[in-house]
Amino acid sequence: MRSAGPGVSATPLRPGHGAQQGGETDATTRQRVAQSILEHGPSTAAELAERLGLTAAAVRRHLDVLLERGLLVSREQRVYGSRGRGRPAKVFSLSDAGRADFYSAYDDLAIQALEFLSEQAGPDAVTTFATSRAAPVEARYGKILAEADPGRTATQVLAAALTNDGYVASVRPSALGEQLCQHHCPVAHVAEQFPQLCEVETELFSRLLGVHVQRLATIAHGDGVCTTHIPQAAGMPHAPHVAPAASEAKTPASNMTPKERPLS
Repeated sequence: MRSAGPGVSATPLRPGHGAQQGGETDATTRQRVAQSILEHGPSTAAELAERLGLTAAAVRRHLDVLLERGLLVSREQRVYGSRGRGRPAKVFSLSDAGRADFYSAYDDLAIQALEFLSEQAGPDAVTTFATSRAAPVEARYGKILAEADPGRTATQVLAAALTNDGYVASVRPSALGEQLCQHHCPVAHVAEQFPQLCEVETELFSRLLGVHVQRLATIAHGDGVCTTHIPQAAGMPHAPHVAPAASEAKTPASNMTPKERPLS
């Protein structure tokens, strides 16, 4: 299944959003800006300019258009420690409408493929497929956890890996541990019909963190964020599960095969 994950060439923004006022060149550049934010997570204008080889002024012009059309949202960048003079930079992320402009064709194809698999081989075949997809992800994330700075919790390391893959993950404390929050799910529409994808991902997190985790909310079920409760044990500086030996070093999302991407 060619999931709607990071690194996949996206379906262009709808003509009504991308091709007005400025012609094809501007529309294509705005598409690249939105694609970069999707793949790399919330980004500043300077970061986008560096990644795309554009001037910061040009990027800001396209960001203004995307903001005006409701495809992006912005917030001030969080600054830790002492802050220099001047206003903090703005960070831009895709809005729900912006995410909806990507991958609808891939979603339809993926749903049809899984429906066919379920009809031909039974519902368990979907779980088997999802589990097989999880294996290379577990190998790659296991290596990242094993080699990470021990000063961070395993949950924080996992969140950083997910963010690198475009899942815009964060960690927040809770009364009995931590909550892992994924603010973007490229396969949410597929997982809405096939919750096995979410279930297998939850089991993957449990194995990686070495504790029983509990999924509290999912974008696929209509929640704004995929939220997973991580018990206190995983909040300690980590000595995580080491994945099978087939693992590779962390691979940028743009170079991953579909099997190497997380499930939801």
